Amino acid sequence: MTSSAERRGWLGVTSVALGSFVLVLSEFLPIGLLPAIAADLDVGIGTAGLMVVATGLVGAVAAPVVTVLTSRVDRRVVLVSLTVLLVLADGLAAIAPSFGVLLVARMLLGVGIGGFWAIGAGIAGRLVRPAATIRATSLITAGVSVATVVSLPLGALVSSLATWRLAFVIGGVLGLVALVLQLAMLPRIPAQQQVRFATLGSLLRVPRARVGLIAAAFLFAAQFAAYTYIAPYLQDLVGVGPDTVTLALLVFGVAGIVGNFAAGFTLGRSVLGTISVSKVALAVAVVLLPLLAHSVVGVFVLLVVWGLVWGALPLGMQTWMSTASPAGSETGLALFVTTIQLAIAAGSVLGGTAVSSFGLAADFWLSGGVAVVGAIVLVSLGLRRSSAVPVADEAPAPVPVPTSTGSVAVACP
Repeated sequence: MTSSAERRGWLGVTSVALGSFVLVLSEFLPIGLLPAIAADLDVGIGTAGLMVVATGLVGAVAAPVVTVLTSRVDRRVVLVSLTVLLVLADGLAAIAPSFGVLLVARMLLGVGIGGFWAIGAGIAGRLVRPAATIRATSLITAGVSVATVVSLPLGALVSSLATWRLAFVIGGVLGLVALVLQLAMLPRIPAQQQVRFATLGSLLRVPRARVGLIAAAFLFAAQFAAYTYIAPYLQDLVGVGPDTVTLALLVFGVAGIVGNFAAGFTLGRSVLGTISVSKVALAVAVVLLPLLAHSVVGVFVLLVVWGLVWGALPLGMQTWMSTASPAGSETGLALFVTTIQLAIAAGSVLGGTAVSSFGLAADFWLSGGVAVVGAIVLVSLGLRRSSAVPVADEAPAPVPVPTSTGSVAVACP
């Protein structure tokens, strides 16, 4: 690869990284905006949470469908088309006159997210020389990490200073920048294999992968049952103002980045142990949040704990899955994305039902219960599989695997 081609390849990777940043930013923005959106469009907080559900459900369907229907199409064309969809979704959300229109916008975003992460997660290896693949993938994941930190406090800050619609305008503008870069910098990326619906379930035949998918389902359902309503919790139960909400969400996000780096060390010792302990810690933190709502200091401490373990858990799950998933397989990625998106949607539905029927405190207790059940399932099934697969609890070679709706990380040894 010539220096000019290599430079162009890295610019292409940068354009995909920006696209990943905007996708995750757009997906998580409503979580920090829920109170403002609910008040402006005259719906309840639980109903407003359906924005997360709609995105997740559509993303779950879009991942395999887009993978199959576009399996013969140049990957550049597919990625650019999905970025166009992202811009349209954010633009429609910004001008939505009703909650119904806003839901349509979120469903369009779901198509973009599901398709992007089923196809774009492993695209770095097609743009740079093989020796630089992991570094290029890490650049794409950096966009995800930054967006995860920025999305909630940005949403809360915009909501406190201006209309919530401005947040979607920001997302749309950034999406346009990513689109221009992709059009200018991405080369032709011919499709390599035809994918059929009949082959999508191939990963389910791998026992270790089944354990990982089950564990991921419990994890993301528990996380998003509570995480979707963190801003209303801070405002209504803790009783803090918009500035404190923004600070709390920023603290949570920064703790997540720290947890991600810390997991790189603990996963080298025990993947199963890291995931299990982190799941229990997550459960304890979310269960205690309503009980310590009277103490702002206590709430911040619990948010730090929650952020730390949430930063570790997606990396832990992808490390687990990377030993079972064929490297670079769009089929395996599609199934994993589908599982995670369904879990996010299920968690948001459970959370919305709990909030609407029993209140915010019940939602956090429900989330903690789901996390505990997930930890028990992982330990009981994981130990059995680990004894059958000698390398099961070792950190594998880096493999890009999506960690959540729109999130991808690299499993590091």
